Amino acid sequence: MLSSLDEKSVLENPFEQFQEWFIEAQKSGISDTNAMTLATANKSGIPSARIVLLKEMSERGFMFATNYESQKGQELLSNPHAALLFYWGELERQIRIEGMVEKVSVEESYEYFNSRPRESKIGAWASKQSRVVSGRTEIDEKFNEVKMKYEGEAIPLPEFWGGFLVVPTKFEFWQGRASRLHDRVIYELQQNGEWIIKRLYP
Repeated sequence: MLSSLDEKSVLENPFEQFQEWFIEAQKSGISDTNAMTLATANKSGIPSARIVLLKEMSERGFMFATNYESQKGQELLSNPHAALLFYWGELERQIRIEGMVEKVSVEESYEYFNSRPRESKIGAWASKQSRVVSGRTEIDEKFNEVKMKYEGEAIPLPEFWGGFLVVPTKFEFWQGRASRLHDRVIYELQQNGEWIIKRLYP
């Protein structure tokens, strides 16, 4: 039996509500619960979307990492608005988040970069993310070149790589229900820092 969602009984803090659902998704055995769709737009408002992995969540926001010179990196630097979508089909739940985006500090980026597997660090240096490449051979050659360069050494943080933080201004929690009469509850951030909770028609 599916759960229900009531605007009168959800937690007052949307970050805490997110954490509650996130933990439930993890306990349910869903794989890649931290996978989220990231939607960005360029200066002209043309949108693009892709799946990225949530690396950290706090009441500051939702953090992910990327090459700043990639398409999403360049779009976020020129138009710092983004939307996130978490979808857990087994629970018939989704969470939509909208907000502003900012770079995290170099120190935070380094802390996460340093926690990655060595080959992932090499890959960050080797990939000119989102740019056209002649073929797989060129990618493999670049990877091996970087691997040899740093053999036996610590791999530094690339200056073009790091974290972005999505700072939410709006959350929507969606719970699937029978007859497509789904539950939709939104949180909207007010100028005084408080969150207003409302229910939407399905």
